[in-house]
This record gives sequence, C-alpha cells and structure tokens, in this order.
Amino acid sequence: MKAVTSYRTLAAPAKGFYKEKGSKFLAFAYPVNDQQAIEQHLQQLRKQYHDARHHCYAWVLQPDGSLFRANDDGEPSHSAGDPILGQIRSLELTHTLVVVVRYFGGTKLGVSGLIRAYKTTTADALGNARIITRKVTQRIRLTFNYQDTNRIMKLVDAYHLQIIDQQYDNVCHITAELPLEHRAAFEQKVALLQQTGYQLELIID
Repeated sequence: MKAVTSYRTLAAPAKGFYKEKGSKFLAFAYPVNDQQAIEQHLQQLRKQYHDARHHCYAWVLQPDGSLFRANDDGEPSHSAGDPILGQIRSLELTHTLVVVVRYFGGTKLGVSGLIRAYKTTTADALGNARIITRKVTQRIRLTFNYQDTNRIMKLVDAYHLQIIDQQYDNVCHITAELPLEHRAAFEQKVALLQQTGYQLELIID
C-alpha cells in the first residue's frame, strides 16, 4: 500500500450556525494534531457554553484518516456525531475536529431533523474554513563535521527540510522534518555522500 504523503486540513478555526424551531446549533471547527488538543478544545467549549444541552462532536486524525470518533452527547444514537463526521469525510479532511453546541428550543426535531441540523451546521463551519494541503513529514537527525556545514545546508534546501533544532560545534547536529515524499531520494543522497568520504550520520525516528 502506497504511503500517504499529504493530507487536507483546516488552515485555522472556523464557525457555523443553524437555527430550527427555536433550537440553536453553533459549530466550531478546528485543525488539531492530536487527541490532547481535541480534549482541550472540548473542555474549553464545555466551560464557555456550560448552559447548552449538548456538545456533540467528531474528529479525524492521522494523514490517512484512520483514527476517528463521533459522539452524540445524549442525542439519539447516530443523529449528531455521525452527520458531523460525514461532513468532515465529504471534504476528505483529517487532523480536524468539529464540535456542535446545541441549545434546545423546546420543540423536538426528530431523528431526521437532528441529522439535518447537525449536518447543516457542520457544513456551514467547514464552508467558512480555508482548507489547505499539508505534507506528511518524518523527524530526522543529521550529525556531521563543522567543515561540511555548507554542503549539508545545500542538502537541507534541496530536500525541503524544516529545521527544528540545530547545534554547531566541531561536530554539528540538525533535527528536522523531512517530507515523506522525499525520503527515499534523501536517503540515497546521504548514502552517496557517506561513500564519497563525508562523515555524516542520519537517524530517522
């Protein structure tokens, strides 16, 4: 199976709104990197909208979208979380969280009405969001001699490495994110440099 080298997500948080028969639905969409960030957003919304009856949500993680969850938070089964998740999926998004906060208006909407409401509110938030494509990266560490710094920096530029940390001494270290799509070519280039006499070590996390 071919590795996923890029994915679609949100550039920034976005909001949506829907109202039906007195019930108000407020959607909040976020780009997220992990479940800790998801929980932080959920806690913040529960605190800010503590008087709302439901905080339904869905999220998708991993570049291939393989990690996900939908939560109805007390609404009838599959009437809230699944419609939210469906809208995230329809745009092929990942690393994305959508929370829909509902204020009950006194009139029940029925399962079909709830599905429509949660779907529409989520679609409104995602429609207000700017969607971007991000590269899947892998953490690497390069160790090399100081006199080879110029050559190594050319390597960094050529393969679009994003430097996270760097230490320069007689022996230097660079920690960076390598786009997964360049990994094979990068490893070949490092091996070639090693064969031609460069004291270069590559560690891939």
